[in-house]
Amino acid sequence: MNRTYLDWNATAPLRPEARAAMLAAMDLVGNPSSVHAEGRAVKSLVEKSREDIAEAFGAMAADIVFTSGATEAAALALRTRDLQSAMVEHDSVLAWTDGVLSTDAHGQVTVENPADSTLQLANSETGVLQSLPKGLFLSDCVQAFGKIPVAFNWLGVEMAMLSAHKIGGPKGIGALAVRRGLDLNAQIRGGGQESGRRSGTENVIGIAGFAAAARAAMRDLNDGLWQQVAERRRMLEDRIRIDAPLAHIIGTGTDRLPNTSAIMVPGWKGETQVMQMDLAGFAISAGSACSSGKVKSSQVLKAMGLDDIAAASVIRVSIGPDTTKDQLMRFADSWLQHYQRYTQRAA
Repeated sequence: MNRTYLDWNATAPLRPEARAAMLAAMDLVGNPSSVHAEGRAVKSLVEKSREDIAEAFGAMAADIVFTSGATEAAALALRTRDLQSAMVEHDSVLAWTDGVLSTDAHGQVTVENPADSTLQLANSETGVLQSLPKGLFLSDCVQAFGKIPVAFNWLGVEMAMLSAHKIGGPKGIGALAVRRGLDLNAQIRGGGQESGRRSGTENVIGIAGFAAAARAAMRDLNDGLWQQVAERRRMLEDRIRIDAPLAHIIGTGTDRLPNTSAIMVPGWKGETQVMQMDLAGFAISAGSACSSGKVKSSQVLKAMGLDDIAAASVIRVSIGPDTTKDQLMRFADSWLQHYQRYTQRAA
């Protein structure tokens, strides 16, 4: 069976550029903290990678602190602060914050005190984009980076989280962008790496892959590939609206990521749909990958006003530049067959 991957928000396929950069980094033997030639060569690679990632994110190289991923970046930023958030945030943010900010039916969050709040730029489940207030303490930019134009220098936030594997880099590497002059209380202490902000020998292979993916992601964005993604998503959603009148696209009428469709058919369990599509050869999800497998309704959708039944009836289809129109139409054909069976049973 030829499988079709439609779960890019969970993780993007590894880019060939990232794979090549990682293989090349494996041949470097030195420790980046060593002062000999081998160590300096690895240190040079780390710092060039930092510059490339910073340039792709519209930041300065000194702003970038490498971490093991966005979850660690969230902990590094939030563990010593008492901040407000909304329930649409990722679990890695909600673990450290008070989810009291109000969210409307369109997924838009109201922030009254930006300096004491955190707000994501894009939601992983619905694709809904937020308008970030100036002076915001932290923004989760994981899903937005590489899919829409975004620059740390004009976002006006104090800190921002990034993750390599969402843009086709390796898993297990991410970064926290920190506004210059802002004090950061290190969570991992020891050798003083990352200017004392995150100790431990750098993940050189992961960093090299991250930088290569960031360069490629910016090329795709500048070449208009994500506009093409948005057009293919529109075609899929139009097909579903026409042929599945009970279906509702979450976030319709709101600015969203170009690749994300959250589809709800009341009463048709999302986890059932995921299994049906998996057997048919299509990889989709029923929400955030970090929440999958948990027996509970999506906190994101409930924050938007959906009841438990509706929130448990949503699937997420998230695509990328490699996703073709033919793949999406074949997915629609298969999904609509199951939809017809479900509506016949429910009648």
